[in-house]
Amino acid sequence: METFEIIAEPREDMGKGASRRLRREGKVPGVVYGANKDAASIMVKQNEIFHHLENEAFYSHILTLQVGKAKEKVVLKDLQRHPYKALVLHLDLLRVDENETLTMRVPLHFINEDICIGVKQDGGVVSHVMTDLEIVCLPKDLPEYIEVDVAEVNVGEGIHLSDLKLPEGTEIAALLHGGDAAQIVATVHIPKVIVEIEDELVDEVEGEEGDAEAGDAEATPDEGADAGE
Repeated sequence: METFEIIAEPREDMGKGASRRLRREGKVPGVVYGANKDAASIMVKQNEIFHHLENEAFYSHILTLQVGKAKEKVVLKDLQRHPYKALVLHLDLLRVDENETLTMRVPLHFINEDICIGVKQDGGVVSHVMTDLEIVCLPKDLPEYIEVDVAEVNVGEGIHLSDLKLPEGTEIAALLHGGDAAQIVATVHIPKVIVEIEDELVDEVEGEEGDAEAGDAEATPDEGADAGE
């Protein structure tokens, strides 16, 4: 299992002006809170945070925060990015108490898409309705990700929350609060382009049949006229 360490410094200057100065210096303002301790303002190097953010596991991992000589376990609870620049504007870190449950979002990893029944037999595609999932667990049970196996899914079917196989010690946050267990996580369907092409072919065939019927009607003599003759 990977380990992540964040080296931070205490931050005393507050406000938007101070935060802008920090960002110009290549640093990110942040706060660490929780575990029945006072919140503390910190700052970390922008490059260091960006390096960590390249690793998916960083978002759902127990991290080590070092401020001076003191170290403590934290998780990333919130991250604010610049709308168009490659900059982190602020980060929130939550202290971890090994005896208290965490509510965290973890990524979903979809497996066996290449051997999915609906894909191999019917030419379907897998659509990911969810890409992550909010779970509740103790820190020791926090998974880096949750696997979603789509091997047995047919076209027109889906994977629901109730179908997920969770690691031991984890629960789905939504279901603890009365959420819908039938909520869709992923589906398998025929690509829209193929459906549109099939519809066009059907329209063409029906059009040709209609033209043929019209031609037959024109070629058939009027029965009343025949009788008069």
